[in-house]
Amino acid sequence: MNGRPHILVVDDEPQLLRVLRPTLATAGYEVTTADTAEAAIATAASSRCDAILLDLGLPDGDGKDVISRIREWSDVPILVLSARDIETEKIEALDRGADDYINKPFAMGELMARVRAALRGRERRFSTQGRFRAAELDIDFSVRRVSVFGEEVKLTRREYDLLRTMALHAGKIVTHKQLIAAVWGAGASVEAQFVRVLVAQVRQKIEEDSSRPRLLLTEAGLGYRLTSEDE
Repeated sequence: MNGRPHILVVDDEPQLLRVLRPTLATAGYEVTTADTAEAAIATAASSRCDAILLDLGLPDGDGKDVISRIREWSDVPILVLSARDIETEKIEALDRGADDYINKPFAMGELMARVRAALRGRERRFSTQGRFRAAELDIDFSVRRVSVFGEEVKLTRREYDLLRTMALHAGKIVTHKQLIAAVWGAGASVEAQFVRVLVAQVRQKIEEDSSRPRLLLTEAGLGYRLTSEDE
């Protein structure tokens, strides 16, 4: 990533923008703001964005539609900032391609940590590196080898596919629907319970204490998140 990372903030709350703009700038980010859905899409299309902070409640449309439009041509990390504390809203935003969902009001420290995680994920996706490491977990994608504390762990094909998917999106919430598509195939008729069972099996093999996971975390009602490399 060359120069200062560019963050596009899409929100129509002046009070929030007055706080976010200087906070992000002080942290070393270049900041552009937009207060409508159309302005957000136009700005994302015409300028280099390294991440987007997006409110769902915009005066001229729904932020979820902005996600869908941007995902037609860009994989820029999108972090939703919203007061809509409704599980179905969160799941739909994530299924449409959002990378994270942060409830308003939020702690600024948490937001900055999520932004850093999203940018690390972007760097990883653009990298040719064929390896993932986080704490004691090591995945060599080239030979499909998984090790914990240096000891190889044997996974079934579906267990590996699930863990690989989580590693490629480390630090990001991955929904049940997204995992079903990645592991069983797009359009597969698989219930979320099968995902939960598979996650439990993977935890038995990679966690020191599967009842208190530190690597493969549950995001209640939404899906799962794999700890990123720097956490």
